[in-house]
Amino acid sequence: MHFEKDHIYHIYNQGNNRQKIFFERENYLFFLKKIKTYITPYSDILAWCLMPNHFHLMVLVNEVSLPVSSLGVSSRHTETEKTLNDSIGIMLMGYTKALNKQQNRTGKLFREKTKAECINCPNGITPSFYKTEFSTQVQVDNPEFQYPQACFSYIHQNPVKAGLVKIETVWEFSSAQDYAGIRNGILINKEVAKKYVVF
Repeated sequence: MHFEKDHIYHIYNQGNNRQKIFFERENYLFFLKKIKTYITPYSDILAWCLMPNHFHLMVLVNEVSLPVSSLGVSSRHTETEKTLNDSIGIMLMGYTKALNKQQNRTGKLFREKTKAECINCPNGITPSFYKTEFSTQVQVDNPEFQYPQACFSYIHQNPVKAGLVKIETVWEFSSAQDYAGIRNGILINKEVAKKYVVF
């Protein structure tokens, strides 16, 4: 994945072979803590959704790399900096290790490559969101439609489109409840989000 400072990215991955990655409520909550620890030092989270077999994050990258000493996490290595890429990998490996132990399983939990699509890069945004064999994206037919808004809405609509709930704000494991005022979550940055999306 390639990240640039001051750009918005849609980061997502799913279970290997589309398997579940969350088995109980505590798994979702544990993963959210991992996001807070490993992603928020580098970025503002604008939207998120955890689904039974995949996850979505919409982030504004503030820093591509940070001194290890500023991250508050232990490191066995002597490197002085960690990148956002490093932190995503560490987050997913740590979650996999914990879940494998809990579920008495072995092997990969996530697909090999986590995706990060730039939504507002100056060298051209990702082509219209589309449906592929591996994931469903938003189709933006109107070229005037803002990509950050499309991604924001798409992320929150995931549980509805999957048939898990009828209304997006009923799904506990997304930022839709925070934007609706149902919950006062601390993961998202609403002040930053309102510069890019309407909620």
